[in-house]
Amino acid sequence: MSGAEPSSVAAAARAVLEQDLAALPGLAIRLPAGALDRLEQYVALLLTANERVNLTRVVSPEAVARLHLLDALAALPILDRIDPRRAVDLGSGGGLPGIPLAVARPDVAWILVDSVGKKAAFLREAAAALELVNVTVAAERAESMGRDPHHRERAQLVTARACAPLPVLAELALPLLAIGGALVAWKGPLTDDDPELRAGARALAILGGGPPDVAPALPDGAGLLGSHTFVEVAKERPAPARYPRRPGEPGRRPLA
Repeated sequence: MSGAEPSSVAAAARAVLEQDLAALPGLAIRLPAGALDRLEQYVALLLTANERVNLTRVVSPEAVARLHLLDALAALPILDRIDPRRAVDLGSGGGLPGIPLAVARPDVAWILVDSVGKKAAFLREAAAALELVNVTVAAERAESMGRDPHHRERAQLVTARACAPLPVLAELALPLLAIGGALVAWKGPLTDDDPELRAGARALAILGGGPPDVAPALPDGAGLLGSHTFVEVAKERPAPARYPRRPGEPGRRPLA
């Protein structure tokens, strides 16, 4: 459907999502009334803005439905177990997974974080258009937020998709989490002996995190999300005051 109108792609993506959710009743039942309408509207906003700002390379209806919407919503069982009041989505970009999750959980206060001004502007526009009063946008670096007393160790949940390798993400996310909260990271296939997971576990331990737990994104999803996984990490202890380091330093010199 290359060249199709964003509204047409959004409607087709909704149809694919509805079909997939019909095969996943345990996930479908977690969506509030009107959520699919807002998700369709969000896709149209995303693809329209994508014509002027590079927000996503995923533009076909099936890919949008699964790699964007279903991929985000698959975390709802984890979110409902954590039951956060305040959540931070790092590297939101085009709003993923933050906006679909904010649509699905309007009782959670979401902070969508992206340091790129044009992307942050889109996030604000989308939140306003979708009337997501539970969403605020921060055009900041995560390292700066992690040292700000208004944000440091205040969130019960931090989410991140395609944001950074786990050793780097540990330093960006853990200082934002309250003790008892959790980091949920969207990842591809990971095994227990994966180098990223081993290095990430060492960095997480330094920053007050427990051992990373890896689970399939959709255990009963009939391959809809392939080998996507979630990495969940509990915040067990306060992060040392010297972390996070100055902006850019976690990426240049990961702790592990």
